[in-house]
Amino acid sequence: MSPARAAGEVAITHPERVVYPASGLTKADVADYYRAVSRWLLPEVVRRPLSLLRCPDGVGAECFFQKHLGRGLGAHVHEVPLKQKSGVEDYLYIEDLAGLLELVQMNSLELHPWGATVDDPEHPDQLVFDLDPGEGVGWREVKLGARHIRAELRHFGLESFVRLSGGKGLHVVAPLRPRAGWDAAREFADLLAHRLAERHPDRYVATMSKAKREGVIFIDWLRNARGATSVCSWSLRAREHAAVAMPLRWEELSRIASPQAFPLPKARQRAARLKVHPWGDWRKLKQALPER
Repeated sequence: MSPARAAGEVAITHPERVVYPASGLTKADVADYYRAVSRWLLPEVVRRPLSLLRCPDGVGAECFFQKHLGRGLGAHVHEVPLKQKSGVEDYLYIEDLAGLLELVQMNSLELHPWGATVDDPEHPDQLVFDLDPGEGVGWREVKLGARHIRAELRHFGLESFVRLSGGKGLHVVAPLRPRAGWDAAREFADLLAHRLAERHPDRYVATMSKAKREGVIFIDWLRNARGATSVCSWSLRAREHAAVAMPLRWEELSRIASPQAFPLPKARQRAARLKVHPWGDWRKLKQALPER
């Protein structure tokens, strides 16, 4: 089988092109990776509006985000019209592995889905809190922050799960029944983040102000707004060493030495070993935003 076809039935042109110069990983390696982890990744992206980070000339060169369907993305990449303030816009989404590989063919590295589906875009089915450490914050403090958010969510009756961002921090994800609208989700996320920031002002901030973030962790709750996205589990990151946004069991977190602990080869090995998702049947949790 030719390298262009090694990742599946979608042809990958220029498979030899180096995408990650620091590790020598090629476009074929990226396609092979996404095919290998598709069992775990696809449930997080299928039939969700997507923002893509595309890097036509590889990591280190110019990359750009794309959320609208454009020419050349492939027959298995679809569009859904969604009402925005500027009018109706056509967002892109996929339904299967072929769609995923067509995105790779067009040099997509990162996948950032909405917290809602194309079938019910007005009702989020998850909350995401992104812990973004400021200058001088250690990894141990970031892990403690994730546990604090978990405890705070439990206070409101919500279970949650943890993910390495593949960048600097951690994500805490709480699945929801898609009942409440975006305004309610945003208001709750705002409340929770500010509760923690007020309780631990030496550790956390809940505002985007760069001036206030040195030495503390920004609890980014703004991912929970209509149209906002966050990187999905198993997505590659467009960073030097091809780190992956990796879902973990909570009990694993203490053993993890870095938010970039799973570069592509190690992430692929983990995917092959897994018998069940690290988060179990997380989508089956029947939990809702608390009544206000």
